Amino acid sequence: MSKKRIGIVGAGQAGLLAAHGFLQQGCEVSLYSEQSPDDFLTLVQPTGAAARFHTALEYERELGLNHWEHEVRWTTYAHVSLCAGANNRLMTMCGRLQKPACAIDLRLQSHRWMRDFESGGGQLFIERVSVARLDEIAKENDLTLVAAGRGEIRRVFERDDARSTHTKPVRQLAMVGVTGTPQHFDGAHGHPVKFNLFPDHGECFWMPWHHKDAKTRGAALLVEARPGGPLDKFREAQSAEQVAEILLKLIKEMMPWDYAWARNMQPADANAWLSGTFVPEIKKPVGTLPSGRIVMAVGDAAMSIDPIAGQGANCGNKMVRHLVQRAQAHGDVPFDATWMNATFDSFWQRHHWIDKLTNLFLAPMTDAGKEFLIAGFGSTGRPDDDSPQQRIADAFANNFDDPAQLTQALYDIKEARQTIERLGRRHWMLAKLKGVARIGKGQVMQKLGRDPNHPSTAPFALT
Repeated sequence: MSKKRIGIVGAGQAGLLAAHGFLQQGCEVSLYSEQSPDDFLTLVQPTGAAARFHTALEYERELGLNHWEHEVRWTTYAHVSLCAGANNRLMTMCGRLQKPACAIDLRLQSHRWMRDFESGGGQLFIERVSVARLDEIAKENDLTLVAAGRGEIRRVFERDDARSTHTKPVRQLAMVGVTGTPQHFDGAHGHPVKFNLFPDHGECFWMPWHHKDAKTRGAALLVEARPGGPLDKFREAQSAEQVAEILLKLIKEMMPWDYAWARNMQPADANAWLSGTFVPEIKKPVGTLPSGRIVMAVGDAAMSIDPIAGQGANCGNKMVRHLVQRAQAHGDVPFDATWMNATFDSFWQRHHWIDKLTNLFLAPMTDAGKEFLIAGFGSTGRPDDDSPQQRIADAFANNFDDPAQLTQALYDIKEARQTIERLGRRHWMLAKLKGVARIGKGQVMQKLGRDPNHPSTAPFALT
């Protein structure tokens, strides 16, 4: 069996994992990147926080790319607050993850993984790849993958209208990586990813983030604003400092319970920010070039996913793993359009829940989703909590690792109630009544100017 020649365009999460995956299968791999490894450390903005859950991280471990395991602050639970408006929490759920998650600065990651790729025998080319150049690369290789999610070459892939939900941007996005925040948001039982959900305005979430200098312990803060609402404040921001300044004012106004945690934050570096929009959509996996040669989309080039549910990097890892495994079993048969389509179709069949979960958060909350949150209100996230609401909250949190577990129940009210009963070991109506009672009590306390006693909301000092 002859060595397969693989060409990969794009040195982000999916492109580099594919490069290493094929290299370790004994293929001849060429990787094309617009930025050099050092450029990633000095010139580039992060493309997102890239939080990864256990299943996605396992593939990085298999490839020996988990260089930061002993340095990161692991995320151990999800702290989710549903808010009625500014300074008004309706309910809070604290769901524990079975296995911890983490977010590593993609600039650090690309720098190291590119160096690893070269030392492992891969060929690295630093150049901007046009459609004409892509055609040449496709001629030289048995399989050419496009993992670049933006720019001219992504347009060789048609939009898949049957699988895509959105035709325009759904959120105005902003992100900043910061230092100066306490290592704990709340309670001493771990580091959460912290969500503040405003059904009418958008979503904000913060998480531990391993910065590119590998020493700075920081956080990534993201805002998903519904256009025109009170969270939509970042359109004119031109720097990390401006994003951080606007965000701190927003936290003080809309989420004052997090202000003590955020008040001393500073941008982690001048490039540690993003602001803008894009259209979440699914592409057809096969792109045809002017010569008639074909290339295959992978990662963001195949599925551009809004970061609201933290699925983008997770999706890329799972897609690459599936692709490399299918290619290994393919033998010497040419990688034709039939194989490319079948490979993506089989991935979609198993993992379309990633897209479905993301769209759940982008749309108005379903009745099923509301009932699940209500039933989980009262969970604390503590290691010793075995309450009915804690089991429900844990299932909600672990669904981010594998959205096939629970997502359908968050759309279907009947299935939601059955799941609540199975996890809570009590009738769904009792779970709902208890949750509604907690909501009512909290609303009264807030009207009286008192803390509503939502679980784990008092920030801790720096440690």
